Amino acid sequence: MGYWGYFVVGRGERPLPELDALAGAGDAVTQRASAPGGWQVWEFPSSEGDIGNMNALARETGAPALFGYVMNSACVVLEAAAPESGAWTTCLARSAMAGYLGSGREGLTLEDYFLEPGDAAERAVRWAAEAGREVNADALVDVLTSDPDPLAENLLFHFLDRLGVVPL
Repeated sequence: MGYWGYFVVGRGERPLPELDALAGAGDAVTQRASAPGGWQVWEFPSSEGDIGNMNALARETGAPALFGYVMNSACVVLEAAAPESGAWTTCLARSAMAGYLGSGREGLTLEDYFLEPGDAAERAVRWAAEAGREVNADALVDVLTSDPDPLAENLLFHFLDRLGVVPL
């Protein structure tokens, strides 16, 4: 069985779990990485539970925020928000995600739930710009269309690297 859990990415002067937006995380959160400019990555291993609110985290910190929910190390739900450019949702490892969603459930497809890679890359470029980073949309599309090799968590960290917030 693979990994299930959240990675929370944001920028702040205080540890992110101390903020009201992540009050649901409790003590189960551990810091996974930090990067220049106050960027932090926190991990909440769980297939259940409510970590908090990504939109509230972006408002509370005044900076872009991103949640990555890893599902069995096979795929990742990406939810991102920024104070000015708003919220968006996409996924990594689309084929695996399609398998989790199942086929024909109420006639909904992967695209009904998640932005397509090109659209997600455009939103991510705006997200990164709001974070003070200039990024290449094509490099983001490459990650958004990749299969996990071997773990979807690795795709998430490649995506963060391409966003310019947490280098590999």
